[in-house]
Amino acid sequence: MSLKPFFAKLFARNIYRKTQFWATNPVATQQQVFEDLIRQARNTQFGVDHHFDQIKTFEDFSKNVPVRDYEGLKSYVDKVVKGEENILWKGKPLYFAKTSGTTSGAKYIPLTKESMPFHIDAARNAILHYIHETGNADFVDGKMIFLQGSPILQEKNGVKLGRLSGIVAHYVPKYLQKNRLPSWETNCIEDWETKVNAIVEETFDQNMTVISGIPSWVQMYFEKLHQKGRKPVGEIFKNFNLFIYGGVNYEPYRAKFENLIGRKVDSIELFPASEGFFAYQDSQKEKGMLLLLNSGIFYEFIKSDEFFTNNPKRHTIGEVELNVNYVLIISTNAGLWSYNIGDTVQFTSLKPYRVIVSGRIKHYISAFGEHVIGKEVESALQEAIVGTNIRINEFTVAPQITPNEGLPFHEWFIEFDPDASGEPENLDAFAEALDQAMRKQNIYYDDLIVGNVLRKVVITKVVKNGFQDYMKSIGKLGGQNKIPRLSNDRKIVDSLQRE
Repeated sequence: MSLKPFFAKLFARNIYRKTQFWATNPVATQQQVFEDLIRQARNTQFGVDHHFDQIKTFEDFSKNVPVRDYEGLKSYVDKVVKGEENILWKGKPLYFAKTSGTTSGAKYIPLTKESMPFHIDAARNAILHYIHETGNADFVDGKMIFLQGSPILQEKNGVKLGRLSGIVAHYVPKYLQKNRLPSWETNCIEDWETKVNAIVEETFDQNMTVISGIPSWVQMYFEKLHQKGRKPVGEIFKNFNLFIYGGVNYEPYRAKFENLIGRKVDSIELFPASEGFFAYQDSQKEKGMLLLLNSGIFYEFIKSDEFFTNNPKRHTIGEVELNVNYVLIISTNAGLWSYNIGDTVQFTSLKPYRVIVSGRIKHYISAFGEHVIGKEVESALQEAIVGTNIRINEFTVAPQITPNEGLPFHEWFIEFDPDASGEPENLDAFAEALDQAMRKQNIYYDDLIVGNVLRKVVITKVVKNGFQDYMKSIGKLGGQNKIPRLSNDRKIVDSLQRE
Protein backbone atom coordinates (compact mmCIF):
# COMPACT_ATOMS: atom_id res chain seq x y z
CA MET A 1 0.00 0.00 0.00
CA SER A 2 1.41 3.40 -1.01
CA LEU A 3 1.13 6.71 0.84
CA LYS A 4 -1.12 8.15 -1.89
CA PRO A 5 -4.42 7.39 -0.07
CA PHE A 6 -3.16 9.06 3.12
CA PHE A 7 -2.12 12.26 1.36
CA ALA A 8 -5.29 12.21 -0.77
CA LYS A 9 -7.38 12.31 2.42
CA LEU A 10 -5.39 15.28 3.77
CA PHE A 11 -5.76 17.11 0.47
CA ALA A 12 -9.48 16.29 0.39
CA ARG A 13 -10.00 17.76 3.86
CA ASN A 14 -8.28 20.99 2.82
CA ILE A 15 -10.35 21.36 -0.35
CA TYR A 16 -13.55 20.62 1.55
CA ARG A 17 -12.81 23.45 4.01
CA LYS A 18 -12.11 25.89 1.19
CA THR A 19 -15.34 24.90 -0.54
CA GLN A 20 -17.36 25.40 2.63
CA PHE A 21 -16.10 28.98 2.90
CA TRP A 22 -17.64 30.15 -0.38
CA ALA A 23 -20.57 27.70 -0.36
CA THR A 24 -21.81 29.19 2.93
CA ASN A 25 -21.42 32.74 1.58
CA PRO A 26 -23.08 32.36 -1.83
CA VAL A 27 -24.44 35.85 -2.48
CA ALA A 28 -21.24 37.63 -1.41
CA THR A 29 -19.18 35.15 -3.42
CA GLN A 30 -21.16 35.76 -6.59
CA GLN A 31 -21.04 39.53 -6.06
CA GLN A 32 -17.25 39.37 -5.85
CA VAL A 33 -17.08 37.28 -9.04
CA PHE A 34 -19.38 39.80 -10.77
CA GLU A 35 -17.26 42.77 -9.77
CA ASP A 36 -14.03 41.05 -10.80
CA LEU A 37 -15.40 40.13 -14.23
CA ILE A 38 -16.62 43.68 -14.95
CA ARG A 39 -13.33 45.20 -13.78
CA GLN A 40 -11.11 42.90 -15.83
CA ALA A 41 -13.14 43.29 -19.03
CA ARG A 42 -13.78 47.04 -18.76
CA ASN A 43 -11.32 47.94 -21.53
CA THR A 44 -12.19 45.14 -23.96
CA GLN A 45 -14.19 45.94 -27.07
CA PHE A 46 -17.23 44.23 -25.57
CA GLY A 47 -16.75 46.16 -22.32
CA VAL A 48 -16.52 49.49 -24.13
CA ASP A 49 -19.50 48.69 -26.37
CA HIS A 50 -21.61 47.82 -23.33
CA HIS A 51 -20.42 50.63 -21.06
CA PHE A 52 -18.76 48.47 -18.42
CA ASP A 53 -17.21 51.62 -16.95
CA GLN A 54 -20.71 52.71 -15.91
CA ILE A 55 -21.82 49.36 -14.46
CA LYS A 56 -22.02 49.39 -10.67
CA THR A 57 -24.83 46.92 -10.01
CA PHE A 58 -26.44 43.86 -11.55
CA GLU A 59 -29.37 46.08 -12.57
CA ASP A 60 -26.94 48.23 -14.58
CA PHE A 61 -25.48 45.10 -16.15
CA SER A 62 -28.84 43.60 -17.13
CA LYS A 63 -29.84 46.90 -18.79
CA ASN A 64 -26.61 47.13 -20.77
CA VAL A 65 -26.00 43.47 -21.63
CA PRO A 66 -28.81 41.48 -23.27
CA VAL A 67 -29.03 37.70 -23.03
CA ARG A 68 -27.43 36.11 -26.07
CA ASP A 69 -26.72 32.66 -27.45
CA TYR A 70 -23.73 31.84 -29.68
CA GLU A 71 -25.37 33.43 -32.72
CA GLY A 72 -25.91 36.65 -30.76
CA LEU A 73 -22.26 36.77 -29.68
CA LYS A 74 -20.84 35.50 -32.97
CA SER A 75 -19.73 38.88 -34.35
CA TYR A 76 -17.39 39.25 -31.37
CA VAL A 77 -16.25 35.61 -31.42
CA ASP A 78 -15.41 35.90 -35.12
CA LYS A 79 -12.99 38.72 -34.33
CA VAL A 80 -11.35 36.62 -31.61
CA VAL A 81 -11.04 33.69 -34.02
CA LYS A 82 -9.38 35.99 -36.57
CA GLY A 83 -6.66 36.69 -34.02
CA GLU A 84 -7.76 40.11 -32.71
CA GLU A 85 -6.96 40.88 -29.06
CA ASN A 86 -8.99 42.41 -26.21
CA ILE A 87 -12.35 41.65 -27.80
CA LEU A 88 -14.37 39.63 -25.27
CA TRP A 89 -11.63 39.23 -22.67
CA LYS A 90 -8.23 40.76 -22.20
CA GLY A 91 -5.55 39.54 -24.57
CA LYS A 92 -6.10 36.38 -26.62
CA PRO A 93 -7.49 33.03 -25.44
CA LEU A 94 -5.26 30.04 -24.79
CA TYR A 95 -7.56 27.70 -26.73
CA PHE A 96 -10.74 27.42 -28.72
CA ALA A 97 -12.94 24.51 -27.71
CA LYS A 98 -14.62 23.41 -30.92
CA THR A 99 -18.20 22.21 -30.60
CA SER A 100 -21.05 21.45 -32.99
CA GLY A 101 -23.45 24.31 -33.68
CA THR A 102 -27.04 23.84 -34.82
CA THR A 103 -27.28 26.88 -37.12
CA SER A 104 -23.75 28.17 -37.61
CA GLY A 105 -21.75 24.99 -38.14
CA ALA A 106 -18.80 24.71 -35.77
CA LYS A 107 -18.74 26.88 -32.67
CA TYR A 108 -15.49 28.19 -31.22
CA ILE A 109 -15.68 28.68 -27.47
CA PRO A 110 -12.72 30.61 -26.01
CA LEU A 111 -10.74 29.24 -23.07
CA THR A 112 -8.42 31.70 -21.32
CA LYS A 113 -5.55 31.44 -18.86
CA GLU A 114 -8.02 32.63 -16.21
CA SER A 115 -10.77 30.11 -17.06
CA MET A 116 -8.71 27.01 -17.82
CA PRO A 117 -7.63 26.21 -14.23
CA PHE A 118 -11.26 25.99 -13.11
CA HIS A 119 -11.99 23.27 -15.68
CA ILE A 120 -9.14 21.21 -14.23
CA ASP A 121 -9.68 21.92 -10.54
CA ALA A 122 -13.40 21.17 -10.60
CA ALA A 123 -12.98 17.59 -11.82
CA ARG A 124 -10.25 17.02 -9.23
CA ASN A 125 -12.32 18.56 -6.43
CA ALA A 126 -15.30 16.35 -7.21
CA ILE A 127 -13.15 13.30 -6.50
CA LEU A 128 -11.70 14.92 -3.38
CA HIS A 129 -15.17 15.63 -2.00
CA TYR A 130 -16.01 11.95 -2.54
CA ILE A 131 -12.87 10.95 -0.63
CA HIS A 132 -13.64 13.36 2.22
CA GLU A 133 -17.22 12.14 2.64
CA THR A 134 -16.67 8.38 2.22
CA GLY A 135 -13.11 7.96 3.48
CA ASN A 136 -12.52 5.78 0.42
CA ALA A 137 -9.17 6.68 -1.15
CA ASP A 138 -7.70 3.27 -2.00
CA PHE A 139 -8.66 3.70 -5.64
CA VAL A 140 -5.88 6.29 -6.11
CA ASP A 141 -3.39 3.40 -6.20
CA GLY A 142 -5.14 1.83 -9.18
CA LYS A 143 -5.52 2.74 -12.83
CA MET A 144 -7.99 5.34 -14.03
CA ILE A 145 -9.50 5.76 -17.47
CA PHE A 146 -11.17 8.83 -18.95
CA LEU A 147 -12.98 8.15 -22.22
CA GLN A 148 -12.51 11.38 -24.15
CA GLY A 149 -11.76 12.99 -27.48
CA SER A 150 -8.40 13.09 -29.20
CA PRO A 151 -5.79 15.34 -27.55
CA ILE A 152 -4.33 16.27 -30.95
CA LEU A 153 -4.79 20.03 -31.31
CA GLN A 154 -4.87 22.20 -34.41
CA GLU A 155 -4.07 25.90 -34.56
CA LYS A 156 -6.19 28.81 -35.73
CA ASN A 157 -4.57 32.23 -36.02
CA GLY A 158 -2.10 31.51 -33.26
CA VAL A 159 -4.59 29.87 -30.89
CA LYS A 160 -4.72 26.09 -30.30
CA LEU A 161 -7.99 24.42 -31.22
CA GLY A 162 -9.60 21.10 -30.24
CA ARG A 163 -12.38 19.35 -28.36
CA LEU A 164 -12.60 20.32 -24.70
CA SER A 165 -11.91 16.77 -23.50
CA GLY A 166 -8.83 16.64 -25.72
CA ILE A 167 -7.58 19.98 -24.41
CA VAL A 168 -8.07 18.85 -20.81
CA ALA A 169 -5.97 15.76 -21.54
CA HIS A 170 -2.93 18.06 -21.68
CA TYR A 171 -3.49 19.03 -18.05
CA VAL A 172 -3.34 15.64 -16.32
CA PRO A 173 -1.27 16.26 -13.15
CA LYS A 174 2.07 14.46 -12.90
CA TYR A 175 0.98 12.43 -9.89
CA LEU A 176 -1.79 10.84 -11.99
CA GLN A 177 0.04 10.30 -15.27
CA LYS A 178 1.39 6.87 -14.30
CA ASN A 179 -2.10 5.78 -13.23
CA ARG A 180 -3.93 7.11 -16.24
CA LEU A 181 -5.11 5.15 -19.27
CA PRO A 182 -5.43 4.88 -22.21
CA SER A 183 -1.98 5.61 -23.60
CA TRP A 184 -1.39 8.83 -25.48
CA GLU A 185 -1.18 6.93 -28.77
CA THR A 186 -4.53 5.23 -28.22
CA ASN A 187 -6.14 8.47 -27.07
CA CYS A 188 -5.12 10.07 -30.37
CA ILE A 189 -7.12 7.57 -32.46
CA GLU A 190 -9.89 9.52 -34.19
CA ASP A 191 -12.25 6.69 -35.19
CA TRP A 192 -14.33 5.95 -32.09
CA GLU A 193 -14.91 2.22 -32.66
CA THR A 194 -11.22 1.62 -33.39
CA LYS A 195 -10.34 3.65 -30.31
CA VAL A 196 -12.65 1.72 -27.99
CA ASN A 197 -11.28 -1.59 -29.27
CA ALA A 198 -7.74 -0.39 -28.56
CA ILE A 199 -8.76 0.80 -25.09
CA VAL A 200 -10.22 -2.63 -24.32
CA GLU A 201 -6.92 -4.28 -25.26
CA GLU A 202 -4.88 -1.83 -23.18
CA THR A 203 -7.02 -2.00 -20.06
CA PHE A 204 -8.22 -5.60 -19.98
CA ASP A 205 -5.47 -6.90 -17.69
CA GLN A 206 -5.00 -3.70 -15.67
CA ASN A 207 -6.10 -2.85 -12.12
CA MET A 208 -8.81 -0.40 -13.16
CA THR A 209 -10.37 1.39 -10.18
CA VAL A 210 -11.95 4.54 -11.69
CA ILE A 211 -13.74 4.80 -15.03
CA SER A 212 -15.08 8.09 -16.39
CA GLY A 213 -17.04 9.22 -19.43
CA ILE A 214 -20.48 9.85 -20.92
CA PRO A 215 -22.64 6.82 -19.93
CA SER A 216 -23.67 5.85 -23.45
CA TRP A 217 -20.05 5.59 -24.61
CA VAL A 218 -18.81 3.91 -21.42
CA GLN A 219 -21.58 1.37 -21.98
CA MET A 220 -20.08 0.60 -25.39
CA TYR A 221 -16.69 0.08 -23.71
CA PHE A 222 -18.25 -2.22 -21.09
CA GLU A 223 -20.04 -4.28 -23.71
CA LYS A 224 -16.79 -4.87 -25.59
CA LEU A 225 -15.03 -5.81 -22.33
CA HIS A 226 -17.82 -8.28 -21.60
CA GLN A 227 -17.53 -9.79 -25.08
CA LYS A 228 -13.79 -10.25 -24.66
CA GLY A 229 -13.79 -11.55 -21.09
CA ARG A 230 -17.09 -13.47 -21.12
CA LYS A 231 -17.75 -12.26 -17.58
CA PRO A 232 -19.01 -9.11 -15.81
CA VAL A 233 -16.84 -6.01 -15.86
CA GLY A 234 -16.74 -6.11 -12.06
CA GLU A 235 -14.95 -9.48 -12.24
CA ILE A 236 -12.54 -8.28 -14.92
CA PHE A 237 -11.76 -5.21 -12.80
CA LYS A 238 -12.15 -6.52 -9.25
CA ASN A 239 -11.18 -3.17 -7.67
CA PHE A 240 -13.34 -0.99 -9.89
CA ASN A 241 -15.55 0.96 -7.49
CA LEU A 242 -16.05 4.49 -8.83
CA PHE A 243 -17.77 5.67 -12.01
CA ILE A 244 -17.55 9.37 -12.92
CA TYR A 245 -19.90 10.70 -15.56
CA GLY A 246 -21.44 13.80 -17.09
CA GLY A 247 -23.37 14.93 -20.10
CA VAL A 248 -26.54 12.88 -19.55
CA ASN A 249 -28.60 11.54 -16.70
CA TYR A 250 -27.21 8.22 -15.48
CA GLU A 251 -30.49 6.82 -14.15
CA PRO A 252 -31.85 5.45 -17.46
CA TYR A 253 -28.56 3.55 -17.86
CA ARG A 254 -28.12 2.41 -14.27
CA ALA A 255 -29.86 -0.98 -14.53
CA LYS A 256 -27.93 -1.88 -17.70
CA PHE A 257 -24.64 -0.73 -16.13
CA GLU A 258 -25.16 -2.75 -12.96
CA ASN A 259 -25.91 -5.79 -15.09
CA LEU A 260 -22.75 -5.30 -17.14
CA ILE A 261 -20.65 -4.65 -14.03
CA GLY A 262 -22.30 -7.38 -11.99
CA ARG A 263 -22.61 -5.20 -8.90
CA LYS A 264 -23.23 -1.65 -7.77
CA VAL A 265 -20.44 0.94 -7.77
CA ASP A 266 -20.40 4.48 -6.43
CA SER A 267 -20.80 7.28 -8.95
CA ILE A 268 -20.00 10.99 -9.18
CA GLU A 269 -21.94 13.27 -11.52
CA LEU A 270 -20.25 16.24 -13.20
CA PHE A 271 -21.71 19.21 -15.09
CA PRO A 272 -18.92 20.33 -17.45
CA ALA A 273 -19.23 22.13 -20.78
CA SER A 274 -16.91 23.95 -23.14
CA GLU A 275 -18.32 27.19 -21.75
CA GLY A 276 -17.40 26.32 -18.16
CA PHE A 277 -17.44 23.70 -15.41
CA PHE A 278 -20.62 24.53 -13.56
CA ALA A 279 -21.24 21.91 -10.89
CA TYR A 280 -20.28 18.54 -9.47
CA GLN A 281 -21.79 16.03 -7.08
CA ASP A 282 -20.26 16.84 -3.70
CA SER A 283 -22.19 14.27 -1.68
CA GLN A 284 -23.29 10.66 -2.04
CA LYS A 285 -26.14 11.37 0.38
CA GLU A 286 -27.72 14.50 -1.10
CA LYS A 287 -29.53 14.98 -4.40
CA GLY A 288 -28.02 17.31 -6.96
CA MET A 289 -24.65 18.84 -7.78
CA LEU A 290 -22.94 21.70 -5.97
CA LEU A 291 -23.13 24.85 -8.12
CA LEU A 292 -19.62 26.29 -8.38
CA LEU A 293 -20.06 29.92 -7.33
CA ASN A 294 -16.36 30.73 -6.98
CA SER A 295 -15.08 29.60 -10.37
CA GLY A 296 -14.94 32.76 -12.45
CA ILE A 297 -18.57 32.37 -13.55
CA PHE A 298 -21.43 34.74 -12.70
CA TYR A 299 -24.81 33.05 -12.98
CA GLU A 300 -28.22 34.33 -13.98
CA PHE A 301 -31.41 32.29 -14.07
CA ILE A 302 -34.55 32.82 -16.16
CA LYS A 303 -37.67 30.77 -15.52
CA SER A 304 -38.18 28.44 -18.47
CA ASP A 305 -41.87 29.23 -18.84
CA GLU A 306 -40.99 32.95 -19.13
CA PHE A 307 -37.91 32.62 -21.31
CA PHE A 308 -39.61 33.24 -24.66
CA THR A 309 -41.68 36.18 -23.40
CA ASN A 310 -40.65 39.81 -23.85
CA ASN A 311 -38.10 40.97 -21.27
CA PRO A 312 -38.23 38.01 -18.84
CA LYS A 313 -36.89 38.62 -15.33
CA ARG A 314 -33.24 37.68 -14.81
CA HIS A 315 -32.66 36.23 -11.32
CA THR A 316 -29.39 36.11 -9.41
CA ILE A 317 -28.39 33.35 -7.01
CA GLY A 318 -30.11 34.88 -3.99
CA GLU A 319 -33.47 34.95 -5.78
CA VAL A 320 -33.88 31.38 -7.03
CA GLU A 321 -36.43 28.88 -5.72
CA LEU A 322 -36.50 25.12 -5.30
CA ASN A 323 -37.91 22.86 -8.03
CA VAL A 324 -38.38 25.62 -10.62
CA ASN A 325 -37.08 25.06 -14.13
CA TYR A 326 -34.53 27.77 -14.99
CA VAL A 327 -32.57 28.54 -18.15
CA LEU A 328 -28.93 28.87 -17.12
CA ILE A 329 -27.25 32.14 -18.20
CA ILE A 330 -23.53 32.71 -17.61
CA SER A 331 -20.88 35.44 -17.74
CA THR A 332 -17.34 34.10 -17.51
CA ASN A 333 -13.65 34.90 -17.33
CA ALA A 334 -13.36 33.44 -20.83
CA GLY A 335 -15.39 36.36 -22.19
CA LEU A 336 -18.92 34.98 -22.49
CA TRP A 337 -21.45 37.60 -21.37
CA SER A 338 -25.05 36.84 -20.35
CA TYR A 339 -24.65 33.76 -22.49
CA ASN A 340 -27.41 31.19 -22.84
CA ILE A 341 -25.71 27.79 -22.92
CA GLY A 342 -29.02 26.07 -23.66
CA ASP A 343 -29.25 23.96 -20.49
CA THR A 344 -32.04 24.16 -17.96
CA VAL A 345 -31.56 23.42 -14.26
CA GLN A 346 -33.61 22.95 -11.12
CA PHE A 347 -32.40 23.63 -7.59
CA THR A 348 -32.62 20.71 -5.19
CA SER A 349 -31.07 22.63 -2.27
CA LEU A 350 -30.48 26.28 -1.39
CA LYS A 351 -28.11 25.62 1.52
CA PRO A 352 -25.80 24.94 -0.24
CA TYR A 353 -26.96 25.61 -3.79
CA ARG A 354 -27.28 22.27 -5.59
CA VAL A 355 -28.78 21.71 -9.03
CA ILE A 356 -29.84 18.98 -11.38
CA VAL A 357 -29.79 19.40 -15.15
CA SER A 358 -33.42 19.21 -16.21
CA GLY A 359 -32.97 19.43 -19.97
CA ARG A 360 -32.26 21.73 -22.89
CA ILE A 361 -34.34 24.82 -23.62
CA LYS A 362 -34.36 23.78 -27.30
CA HIS A 363 -35.07 20.11 -26.55
CA TYR A 364 -38.70 19.72 -25.56
CA ILE A 365 -42.01 18.50 -26.91
CA SER A 366 -44.78 21.07 -27.08
CA ALA A 367 -46.67 20.14 -30.22
CA PHE A 368 -49.92 20.66 -28.30
CA GLY A 369 -48.80 23.07 -25.55
CA GLU A 370 -47.60 20.33 -23.15
CA HIS A 371 -43.95 21.53 -22.97
CA VAL A 372 -42.50 18.21 -21.84
CA ILE A 373 -38.83 18.49 -20.84
CA GLY A 374 -35.94 16.05 -20.56
CA LYS A 375 -36.14 15.53 -16.83
CA GLU A 376 -39.79 14.49 -17.13
CA VAL A 377 -39.24 11.79 -19.75
CA GLU A 378 -36.21 10.45 -17.86
CA SER A 379 -38.13 10.36 -14.57
CA ALA A 380 -41.13 8.69 -16.20
CA LEU A 381 -38.97 6.00 -17.78
CA GLN A 382 -37.18 5.37 -14.51
CA GLU A 383 -40.50 4.96 -12.68
CA ALA A 384 -41.84 2.61 -15.34
CA ILE A 385 -38.90 0.19 -15.08
CA VAL A 386 -38.68 0.12 -11.28
CA GLY A 387 -39.27 -3.42 -10.03
CA THR A 388 -38.82 -4.95 -13.48
CA ASN A 389 -35.91 -6.57 -15.29
CA ILE A 390 -36.20 -4.08 -18.13
CA ARG A 391 -32.92 -2.47 -19.15
CA ILE A 392 -32.59 0.44 -21.57
CA ASN A 393 -29.61 0.99 -23.85
CA GLU A 394 -30.81 4.33 -25.26
CA PHE A 395 -34.00 6.24 -26.06
CA THR A 396 -35.49 9.41 -27.52
CA VAL A 397 -39.03 10.78 -27.78
CA ALA A 398 -40.80 12.69 -30.56
CA PRO A 399 -44.40 13.75 -31.30
CA GLN A 400 -46.43 12.06 -34.01
CA ILE A 401 -48.79 14.84 -35.13
CA THR A 402 -50.23 13.20 -38.26
CA PRO A 403 -50.69 9.47 -37.62
CA ASN A 404 -52.21 7.28 -40.29
CA GLU A 405 -55.16 6.70 -37.98
CA GLY A 406 -56.42 7.76 -34.59
CA LEU A 407 -55.29 10.59 -32.33
CA PRO A 408 -51.77 12.06 -32.27
CA PHE A 409 -49.33 10.69 -29.68
CA HIS A 410 -45.86 10.87 -28.21
CA GLU A 411 -43.70 8.16 -29.76
CA TRP A 412 -40.90 6.67 -27.67
CA PHE A 413 -38.04 5.11 -29.62
CA ILE A 414 -36.34 2.72 -27.21
CA GLU A 415 -33.41 0.40 -27.66
CA PHE A 416 -33.97 -2.30 -25.04
CA ASP A 417 -31.18 -4.59 -23.92
CA PRO A 418 -32.04 -7.85 -25.69
CA ASP A 419 -29.72 -9.91 -23.50
CA ALA A 420 -30.83 -11.63 -20.29
CA SER A 421 -34.53 -10.69 -20.67
CA GLY A 422 -33.89 -6.95 -20.72
CA GLU A 423 -36.98 -6.36 -22.88
CA PRO A 424 -40.51 -6.02 -21.47
CA GLU A 425 -42.53 -9.21 -21.50
CA ASN A 426 -45.63 -7.22 -22.43
CA LEU A 427 -44.90 -4.09 -24.47
CA ASP A 428 -48.48 -2.79 -24.18
CA ALA A 429 -48.40 -3.06 -20.39
CA PHE A 430 -45.06 -1.27 -20.30
CA ALA A 431 -46.42 1.50 -22.55
CA GLU A 432 -49.36 1.89 -20.17
CA ALA A 433 -47.02 2.18 -17.16
CA LEU A 434 -44.89 4.69 -19.04
CA ASP A 435 -47.92 6.76 -19.98
CA GLN A 436 -49.20 6.81 -16.40
CA ALA A 437 -45.77 7.94 -15.21
CA MET A 438 -45.71 10.72 -17.82
CA ARG A 439 -49.14 11.93 -16.74
CA LYS A 440 -47.82 12.31 -13.20
CA GLN A 441 -44.75 14.18 -14.44
CA ASN A 442 -46.57 16.75 -16.57
CA ILE A 443 -50.08 18.03 -15.81
CA TYR A 444 -50.50 19.52 -19.29
CA TYR A 445 -49.79 16.15 -20.85
CA ASP A 446 -52.32 14.61 -18.48
CA ASP A 447 -54.93 17.18 -19.54
CA LEU A 448 -54.34 16.33 -23.20
CA ILE A 449 -54.84 12.62 -22.51
CA VAL A 450 -57.98 13.23 -20.43
CA GLY A 451 -59.33 15.62 -23.07
CA ASN A 452 -58.76 13.13 -25.90
CA VAL A 453 -56.37 15.46 -27.68
CA LEU A 454 -53.59 12.88 -27.44
CA ARG A 455 -53.70 9.13 -27.09
CA LYS A 456 -51.35 7.17 -24.87
CA VAL A 457 -47.69 6.78 -25.69
CA VAL A 458 -46.59 4.47 -28.46
CA ILE A 459 -43.32 2.58 -28.13
CA THR A 460 -41.23 1.79 -31.20
CA LYS A 461 -38.39 -0.64 -30.60
CA VAL A 462 -35.01 0.30 -32.03
CA VAL A 463 -32.75 -2.53 -33.18
CA LYS A 464 -29.59 -3.32 -31.23
CA ASN A 465 -26.92 -0.63 -31.80
CA GLY A 466 -29.46 1.42 -33.74
CA PHE A 467 -28.56 4.62 -31.91
CA GLN A 468 -24.84 4.00 -32.34
CA ASP A 469 -25.38 3.42 -36.06
CA TYR A 470 -27.35 6.66 -36.29
CA MET A 471 -24.65 8.66 -34.50
CA LYS A 472 -22.03 7.10 -36.76
CA SER A 473 -24.04 8.05 -39.83
CA ILE A 474 -23.97 11.73 -38.84
CA GLY A 475 -20.30 11.68 -37.81
CA LYS A 476 -20.94 11.99 -34.07
CA LEU A 477 -20.03 8.57 -32.72
CA GLY A 478 -18.25 8.83 -29.35
CA GLY A 479 -16.57 11.71 -27.58
CA GLN A 480 -18.86 14.27 -25.98
CA ASN A 481 -21.72 13.69 -28.42
CA LYS A 482 -25.05 12.46 -27.11
CA ILE A 483 -28.57 11.73 -28.30
CA PRO A 484 -31.19 14.35 -27.35
CA ARG A 485 -33.75 12.84 -25.02
CA LEU A 486 -36.61 14.46 -26.90
CA SER A 487 -37.33 16.70 -29.89
CA ASN A 488 -40.26 18.78 -31.06
CA ASP A 489 -39.87 17.36 -34.57
CA ARG A 490 -39.14 13.95 -36.10
CA LYS A 491 -35.77 14.53 -37.78
CA ILE A 492 -33.89 12.14 -35.48
CA VAL A 493 -36.54 9.43 -35.30
CA ASP A 494 -37.12 9.50 -39.05
CA SER A 495 -33.42 8.78 -39.48
CA LEU A 496 -33.63 6.00 -36.89
CA GLN A 497 -36.45 4.39 -38.81
CA ARG A 498 -34.33 4.37 -41.95
CA GLU A 499 -31.39 2.66 -40.20
